[in-house]
Amino acid sequence: HVQLVESGGGSVQAGGSLRLSCARSGYRENCIGWFRQAPGKEREGLATIYPVDGSTRYADSAKSRFTISQDNGGRTIYLQMTALTPEDSATYYCASAAACSAGRYGGIWKVGLAGAESSHTWGQGTQVTVSS
Repeated sequence: HVQLVESGGGSVQAGGSLRLSCARSGYRENCIGWFRQAPGKEREGLATIYPVDGSTRYADSAKSRFTISQDNGGRTIYLQMTALTPEDSATYYCASAAACSAGRYGGIWKVGLAGAESSHTWGQGTQVTVSS
């Protein structure tokens, strides 16, 4: 049984920073990713990490301002976000799967989780609101 619990969201002014946390319990899957979804928009993958070796990948939309990391042993996965803008307002989720995925689509590098969606585990999400 895999359980993911996000925390760290909140309200911040434009230009500010936030660090989101994803606490993992139960069986630890190989790949963890951070995603976000704003109202009326598709879910967007931001960054993924393999805790076993710390390897990371970023979507083009995230690589300049977001950093994914882990504590010792990968018990908690973090997403450090800097230089936030109102366009970053969304619900942020962490999710896990047996493997990560990445690829270039329409010239844009995207990241996500490999395999069937039914095999993925998602947290409940944490809200981030950035005011101008």
